[in-house]
Amino acid sequence: MVVIFPIFTSSAYADNGFYSYYKGECSFECLTVPIRDDVRSEASGAGAQVLKLLGYDIIADTHVAKNPDILKTYDKVILLHNEYVTQEEFDVITSHPKVIYLYPNALYGKVTYDENSDTITLVRGHGYPETTIANGFDWEFDNTPMEYDSTCENIQFYPINNGIMLNCYPEQLMTYDGSLLKTIKEF
Repeated sequence: MVVIFPIFTSSAYADNGFYSYYKGECSFECLTVPIRDDVRSEASGAGAQVLKLLGYDIIADTHVAKNPDILKTYDKVILLHNEYVTQEEFDVITSHPKVIYLYPNALYGKVTYDENSDTITLVRGHGYPETTIANGFDWEFDNTPMEYDSTCENIQFYPINNGIMLNCYPEQLMTYDGSLLKTIKEF
């Protein structure tokens, strides 16, 4: 089992990044951002650390973008808050037979990754390039509205065509909810 570390999403959330653009604080220059090597709390930082401490293999989305076939070497894939991904990542994740979509709002914005400059650029999604565009992949299983439930009082996984999705944002639960961690392990 492997966890995809959401470096692209963390980079998008950084100052002068995508969210600065969405808030009108800057123009198109904020739609290309340098890759960061840390994961912020908005990008499931606590969940990533818990799964790492539990011994799960961790790979960054930079690795998946460079070599999508790497996921084929794992029987199970865990997505965190991987909101921003490349088309290649999207394709390999959605075609993998066993994925845990642990955080809502995964696979929401389409980016390109420039390995030479170590940057990502928003291509589509989150109201860009047209305000009518929500999910950058027009993905039928988009569960973005569920990301606003961070209390997870009615937590449950539900099946989709290639795995299971959680119906709430589990960042706070990851440090103490043994039943959630057991479900992940036994999937």
